[in-house]
Amino acid sequence: MQNHPVGRRTVLGAAVAATALATGVAAAGPAGAAAFGWSDDGAHYVVDTGAGLVFKVSKTDGDLTSLVYRGKEYEGYGGKHSHVESGLGASTVTLARTGATILITVVHGTLRHYYAARSGHNNVYLWTDKADTSFTATRFIARLRPGVFPNEGSDSWVEGADTVIEAGDVWRRADGQTRSKHYSGVRVMDYDYVGYTTGSAGLWMVRSNHEKASGGPFYRSLLRHSNELGVGLYEILHYNQSQTEAMRFGLQGPYLLAFTDGGTPDPALFAAAHDTGWVDALGIPGWVGAAGRGRVAGVGLKNTDPAHPYTIGFANADAQYWTRAAPGTGAYSCAGMLPGTYTLTVYKGELAVHTTTVTVTAGAATALHTLTLTGDPSTAPAVWRLGDWDGTPAGFKNAALMTYAHPADVRAAAWTGNVVVDGANPSAAVPCYLWKDVNDGFLVYFRLTAAQAAAAHTLRIGVTTAFLNGRPQVTVNDTWVSAVPSPPAQPSTRSLTNGSYRGNNHTFTYSVPASAWRTDPAQYNVLRLNVVSGSTGTGFLSAATALDCLDLLV
Repeated sequence: MQNHPVGRRTVLGAAVAATALATGVAAAGPAGAAAFGWSDDGAHYVVDTGAGLVFKVSKTDGDLTSLVYRGKEYEGYGGKHSHVESGLGASTVTLARTGATILITVVHGTLRHYYAARSGHNNVYLWTDKADTSFTATRFIARLRPGVFPNEGSDSWVEGADTVIEAGDVWRRADGQTRSKHYSGVRVMDYDYVGYTTGSAGLWMVRSNHEKASGGPFYRSLLRHSNELGVGLYEILHYNQSQTEAMRFGLQGPYLLAFTDGGTPDPALFAAAHDTGWVDALGIPGWVGAAGRGRVAGVGLKNTDPAHPYTIGFANADAQYWTRAAPGTGAYSCAGMLPGTYTLTVYKGELAVHTTTVTVTAGAATALHTLTLTGDPSTAPAVWRLGDWDGTPAGFKNAALMTYAHPADVRAAAWTGNVVVDGANPSAAVPCYLWKDVNDGFLVYFRLTAAQAAAAHTLRIGVTTAFLNGRPQVTVNDTWVSAVPSPPAQPSTRSLTNGSYRGNNHTFTYSVPASAWRTDPAQYNVLRLNVVSGSTGTGFLSAATALDCLDLLV
């Protein structure tokens, strides 16, 4: 059996990016399929798409309790069904039909959730409208039966055989590899759908545009999981794990549960028009159609580094969007945005190098002249530089593994060891993460010319996130010790052990006096990095930080 967990994006930045899928992730039904329509069995609304998919929604609590595709049941495991959050409980559930669309509305307190079916489409369209913090997370989880889809990948485990090594949700297999539902390894901007296929049937969660989500384009969250008990597919709009933003409120969707005959959803659909005009007639409160949205178009970016991709992000308290800048010119366009004033941020990789504001007007395009980037720390001349200023630990030891494995994974290189700046590929010897209880006191060896040693220099250490307020204190040649820096704001939850290095990028600067250097050019200077914190922990859950770049300026 094949397993296709993630579909890469083909169109980015449109405010209704995923809703383009709402026009046709569908499969033709078999000959003799039932007609499109619905019935009431007393406990559920039963909806037939007329093309091979029949699903049920509980009239009591709004759970999605059945997904029968071409006669086979896929839904449910462990006595639980598919639902918003962890299940809403007693709710008011109603149904209405508008032409070739059926809409089921679930109301629970201040939260409203919707399911829709369109005639001839084997999809369940979903929206969630959250008005306040009465629920601390915002997600929909599709719970699927065990044994239907393959149980493999970094987000799968076997509870009967694997060993829990952290917090009840990180597992070690007999071969030493680690697994967790957190290990998607994919940023939200990099996928359109996630799911499973047997080769003859596929089920996919097609994400929304995440305009009411939080965390920005580089956020990683749960996408799916599988074990012998069943399979989960997620659409997560707000999750506290490694979160850097406040929760946003309002209507989000549609996102889709989409069946196929084994293949992935057709990429051509992503590039198609964002035709959600059929939703306009449904009367969903908070729905804003294409006519009520605007667009931003930028001529380009100046002072870019061709070695790095650039992303343009837009955010305010109510919505978020992003789009890729074209290589070379840096031109960009972001369509389908809700009206309002946004902070526009240009990211080199994942590092913010420019910010401004832009106002979006319904039914209009806001044109921007070329933006000149002045905030790239890489432009400062350096005596030496380890890594690159891109907002990620890329290029450092174990960085490529850490988004889909635990630091204790057998595949990880030793976290200890030091680096010699004039050695071969020195950045690869720098551990991407530093822990107080694992590799504290990491050493950097480097030489200075007589002229360089006669001057004071600024040392910069860029970090991407931290755990338990871990931050670096610097010692030079065992004679000069920096002050303990103040901790920057970072997520309070686990991050480095559950697949995310992403927090708030921050640069620590240290003014090292000339008196700290060794004056003999043949001698190595020794820089020691210690993780300091007022909080305590052990092992890979001790105070820690993730590195972006280290350099010593001229």
